[in-house]
Amino acid sequence: MLHGKTAIVTGGSGDLGSAMARHLAENGAQVISWDIVPPKQDSLADYVKVDVRDRAAVDAAIAGLPQVDIVCANAGIVDAQPFLELSAENWQNHLDINLTGCFHTCQSAARRMVADGAQGRIILTSSWVAQIPWPEISAYTVSKAGVNMLVKQMARELAGHGIRVNAVAPGIVAAGLAGRQLREEPQYAARVSTVIPLGAPGSPEDIAAAVVYLASPQTDYMTGSILTLDGGCSLFQFDG
Repeated sequence: MLHGKTAIVTGGSGDLGSAMARHLAENGAQVISWDIVPPKQDSLADYVKVDVRDRAAVDAAIAGLPQVDIVCANAGIVDAQPFLELSAENWQNHLDINLTGCFHTCQSAARRMVADGAQGRIILTSSWVAQIPWPEISAYTVSKAGVNMLVKQMARELAGHGIRVNAVAPGIVAAGLAGRQLREEPQYAARVSTVIPLGAPGSPEDIAAAVVYLASPQTDYMTGSILTLDGGCSLFQFDG
């Protein structure tokens, strides 16, 4: 389905990113994984050390590729702090990686696609909490709200070039950033136990399958959309 396509996955060494890279490769794409740490295990993707906060490094990595067809702007962090204790450094780190990192990656890739005349796909990783406040992660939720508007802004401006821009918005996944919170933050795990109508966290494979869908010809008429995969979290689960 994606044979002959070159795909970039940022944050490709994490649980979500590695699943995205694997699923894209299994569907025929040549995949380049960007991260600041090497993958934990053998991967179907080629690993390149790129820090998405470094615009020069992003531009150089894009320029070094023979073509760019699919970009998954997935690199992100979450570091929980209650709002009254939220440090300026924590706030800035979330914006730098989760939002500005997406901007650097997407603008650089879009410029390359336009220069090459490629009708590419840009897929960002948002979150179900981009629209719903969740305790102790103000910096994260605000950064992901920014990602949602970045998706819509790019989709509007790049449509004339044939470039489709969409996002996946995972819910609570038992891996990656949420997986770490489930293991390390008892108060987070306690909340999670009551908020998922389908009864269990999602998996990286659930999200990766949606990324392949957004990268495929099946979504030729889709741009500016946020595809939510949250087990119903955003429907609000009430007692009783």
